[in-house]
Amino acid sequence: MEVSDEIAEALLLMRREENNRTHKIWYHKAYYSLDCEDGIENCAFDLTAKSPEEILLEQEEEQLFLATLEHLSGAMNSLTDTQARRIHARYILGKKLIEIAAEEGVSVSVVQQTVKSGLKRMRNYFEKEKWKE
Repeated sequence: MEVSDEIAEALLLMRREENNRTHKIWYHKAYYSLDCEDGIENCAFDLTAKSPEEILLEQEEEQLFLATLEHLSGAMNSLTDTQARRIHARYILGKKLIEIAAEEGVSVSVVQQTVKSGLKRMRNYFEKEKWKE
């Protein structure tokens, strides 16, 4: 595409200024000025740093999550092997009842009843352990 000499020179000048600005930011990366030029000052501050309250909340959430996993593991261990396998396939792997039935060579109603009784057994386990969330 042909352009006039003035436009070509303006484009070249704009490209040089952009390269100079980029080089200036790169060169001064370790030195931060107090004037808000070029935005390099933002690199000096970790604006994503978390407050102590946020860190504490994350730690509490993680502890709650780990406790939930322990309770869930205990509840799964209270199930029969068939119940545990089918509940795992249904809720962890996200399979449909018909898929589980086809894989195991049983009817859908049998799988549905096994999952239902397994969930009831888990609910009883949670009540017995007095754990509710």
